[in-house]
Amino acid sequence: MGYDEQFLKPEGRPGDKIAEWAAYISVAVSLVATWGITISSNNSKSQGLFFFHPTLQSLAIAIFTYGILTLQPTSQARTKAAGLTRHQLAMLALGFPAMALGTFAIVWRKYVNDAPHFISWHGTIGIISVAWLVLQIVLGGGSVWFGGRLFGGNPKAKLVWKYHRLSGYILFPLFLLVTHLGGAWSNWSNNASGFFVRLLAFTISPIVLLAAVLVRVRTSKMQLF
Repeated sequence: MGYDEQFLKPEGRPGDKIAEWAAYISVAVSLVATWGITISSNNSKSQGLFFFHPTLQSLAIAIFTYGILTLQPTSQARTKAAGLTRHQLAMLALGFPAMALGTFAIVWRKYVNDAPHFISWHGTIGIISVAWLVLQIVLGGGSVWFGGRLFGGNPKAKLVWKYHRLSGYILFPLFLLVTHLGGAWSNWSNNASGFFVRLLAFTISPIVLLAAVLVRVRTSKMQLF
C-alpha cells in the first residue's frame, strides 16, 4: 500500500452495503409488480397510452434509485468523478426521459379523451414532482457543467450543488409517495391486483427504499451555511 493510499477516506460505513441491497431489492419488487400488473391486466389491450404511464414511471424511479446510490458513498476525487458521470448518465440519459414520456402518456391520454386532470393526490403531487425534477436538473447541471458558469462559478456553484443534493433528497420521497398513492389506492391498481401485492409493492417497498437511501446519506456533504 502506497503512502497516499494509507490516508484515503474510507468510502463505506458499516451497514452501507446492506442498505444498498435493501434499496435495490425493494425498488425491484415495486418495478416488477408494476410491470406485472400492467401487462397482466384484464383490459391490457385497451389501455392504450396508459400502458406507458406506470411502466415508464416505475422504471424511472428504479433508475433514479441507482443514480442516487451510485453517488452516495464517494469521498475520493477519482471515485467522485466516476460517480458523478454515472449519476448524470442515469438521471439525464435514462431516468428523466422515462419519467417525461410516462408523464406525457397519461397527460395526452386524458387530453384526447377529454378527461379531467389532477383530480387526485396522485396526479397533483405527481405533476408537481415532475416540474420540480426539471428544476432539479437545472440546478444540478448548472452547478457542475462548464465549471458552474451558470451560477457564477465556484464557490457559488458548489453551494448550489449542495442545495441540489438536499432538494433531491426531498424530491425522491415525493416520487415514492406518488408511487404509493397510485399503486396502493388507485382504481386501476385495486381492480388489477390483490391487497397483499399492493401492500408489499407500493407501501412496504417504498418505505424500505426510502429508509435504505437515507441511511446512506452523508450529511457532512450538505453543510449549507
